[in-house]
Amino acid sequence: MRSIWNGAISFGLVSIPIKLVNATENHSISFRQIHVADGGRIRYRKVCELEEKEVTTAEIGKGYEDADGSIIPITDEDLAQLPLPTAKTIEIVSFVPESSIDPLQMDAAYYLSANGVPAAKPYALLREALKRSQKVAIAKFALRGRERLGMLRVVDDVIAMHGLLWPDEIRAPESVAPDTEVTIRDAELDLADALMDTLGEVELESLHDDYRDAVEAMITAKVEGGGVLPEAVPAEAGGQVIDLMAALESSVRAAKEARGEEGEEAQVTPIKGSRKKSTAGAAKKTASAKAGATKSTSTAGAAKKTAAKKTATKTATKTATKTATKTTAKTAAKKTTAKSTAKKAAAKKAAPKKRASA
Repeated sequence: MRSIWNGAISFGLVSIPIKLVNATENHSISFRQIHVADGGRIRYRKVCELEEKEVTTAEIGKGYEDADGSIIPITDEDLAQLPLPTAKTIEIVSFVPESSIDPLQMDAAYYLSANGVPAAKPYALLREALKRSQKVAIAKFALRGRERLGMLRVVDDVIAMHGLLWPDEIRAPESVAPDTEVTIRDAELDLADALMDTLGEVELESLHDDYRDAVEAMITAKVEGGGVLPEAVPAEAGGQVIDLMAALESSVRAAKEARGEEGEEAQVTPIKGSRKKSTAGAAKKTASAKAGATKSTSTAGAAKKTAAKKTATKTATKTATKTATKTTAKTAAKKTTAKSTAKKAAAKKAAPKKRASA
């Protein structure tokens, strides 16, 4: 990668020679301006107002326009002689937690490369110090004619620097938020929470520029001549939410279908702490469910006891019947035996006694 700036990192009394390399690149498709009537290209020519003729790049310098309209020439030598220690140095001024940096301040990103073998050791020292401290370095540097703020952090084994806007370059968000008072219901927050959970996380590497793909396909079709242009996708009407709850429910359903979870209903997860009514309702439902479960358990238990009692009663009845039958039979047998014995005794008494012979 080609360096765009050479200088050094000033880390206290330690100086680390480095090269600045762009960390990002632009993949946007660029267009040329043309004359619609004949397709001729429109070009901008640099013309001197006084001589009314085109000048070359080598003849063009810098100048500052004063309030009265006069131009004060500024040369590269004038800028090089400015008493700025950051003209060729990235001067670290402090170390702070990364969370203290407002993302609104983030600007262009660069990689810092060690410039030469002697720079390897101090470069690695600063990198490891940043890793262990879990902080980022705030620095000042000059680039493209102005002094800037930078944030140094570690990406893999490389020190990266993000240009930061100065605090006074961040606009206050005045008159941006809705100026009407809006009431958000707990049910709407619950559905929004469910939608967020359903969408989940995504690998940024899996995302790509659909617009660029469509433009490239359109250009290819035009180059081939007579090719079929991609069909336009009808734009969805936006900005007219008639029923917010219905829109949220449809969004949750669509997100689930996109994730292959068709047929499942949206699971609403209440937000903790800020929904007393919903919590109370949930508590009532839980209490009712518990009471129903307890009642069902009690009913089942009573049914079991009743069944056990019926079984015991039947068993006892059968046993008692058998015992009574046996007892009755024995008693009848005894009575029959007694009658028979009595008859025999009576018969003996009634029979005449034989006389003894003389």
